[in-house]
Amino acid sequence: MSQASDGIDLEASVGYLLKEAATALRLAMEQVLRPLDLTVTRYSCLELLSQRPGLSNSDLARGAFVTRQSMNVLLRAMEADGEVVRPDQASIGKVLPARLTPAGAATLAAASAAVRGVEQRMLSGLDDVDEARRMLRAMIGALSDSEPDPA
Repeated sequence: MSQASDGIDLEASVGYLLKEAATALRLAMEQVLRPLDLTVTRYSCLELLSQRPGLSNSDLARGAFVTRQSMNVLLRAMEADGEVVRPDQASIGKVLPARLTPAGAATLAAASAAVRGVEQRMLSGLDDVDEARRMLRAMIGALSDSEPDPA
């Protein structure tokens, strides 16, 4: 038996294809966000705060798929740039809920339009976008809700 037959066929592996698609999406997003002086993570933070005002540093980090430390550095930069505001002191515990400023909302509007174009391009070859969403959610659910198979 050759080593290739023991491994995963990358051309047929759904997991590999998902990773390749995620990488292509990130690169395309970086390309349209760069002229706006934004990273994908910064855009994600703006989008999350627009849809869920008052998220904590930890919540934002989870939503943007970065560490809490990285998100804290990003939030400080966004505060300095006038895109978000946080209270000086936490009302409970250590949580400093963040909110978009009007400047942050304006930055987000331009970024969302650019990212929407990328997503439309990505989905242009699909006949049934709703079915693609359903399948992706099913994959996420299958991996999130169950213990790994020891076999």
